[in-house]
Amino acid sequence: MLSRTTISSGRYLENFKDLPEHIRWKPEQIERSMRETMDLRPATGELWLFGYGSLIWNPVCRFEARRRATLQGWHRSFCLRIVAGRASALMPGRMLSLEPGGLTQGIAFRLPTAALAEELRLVWMREMLTGAYVPTWSTVTLDDGSQATALSFVARQGHPLYEQDASVLSVAPFVATASGPLGTNAEYLFRLKAALTEWRVSDAYIDALADAVGRIGSSL
Repeated sequence: MLSRTTISSGRYLENFKDLPEHIRWKPEQIERSMRETMDLRPATGELWLFGYGSLIWNPVCRFEARRRATLQGWHRSFCLRIVAGRASALMPGRMLSLEPGGLTQGIAFRLPTAALAEELRLVWMREMLTGAYVPTWSTVTLDDGSQATALSFVARQGHPLYEQDASVLSVAPFVATASGPLGTNAEYLFRLKAALTEWRVSDAYIDALADAVGRIGSSL
C-alpha cells in the first residue's frame, strides 16, 4: 500500500516501472500541473480535497478535518486502463475516476494551510503519474449542509489510458483478474466498497461491480 514515505522518497515508482515511457509524466510535468491548478484556485479560504476512491481509506496526506460530502455533476467510473500497480501489460485492469453526469458521495478532507504545498505535492505525485486525471475545482456539499470548494481529480477523456466503455459488464472481467506489485485490482474495489459502507455512503455502480467481480472470482 502507498504511504507518505514511499511516495515522498520516490520508492513508490518501483511499483510502476513497467509503465510505458510515453505515458509516464516527468517530475517537472507533475510540478507544473500543480502550479497551474493552484493558480486557478478560487479565493474561498480553506482547501478541501474530495476523495472518492482509495483516498477514502488511505489518504496519505495530512488533514485537519474530514467530512462526508456530495459532488454534483460527476459519477464514479472505472474508465482508466491500468498496466502497472495493480495490473500488468499482460493482464491490464481498470482504475477509478470521475466522469460527467450524476453525483458522487465521498469524503472531503480539509488540508492544513501551514503545510499546504507539502501535502498537495504528495497528492500530485500519487495521482498524476500518468496525467490521466484533470485536477478540477468544484463545489461540494458537506454533511451538515454547508458548501465548500474542493479539489477533485476527474478523467482526462482522450488520454491513452482512457476507456469509453466503463459499464459493469465490460469492466468486471478486467478487475477480477488483474494484479500487480501493489496487489489485485479486485482488492481495490472491495476495499472501496467496505470504506463506503463504513462511511454510510452508497453507490449502485460500485455495488453492482463488486457483485459481478465476486461472481467471476468464485468461478475461477
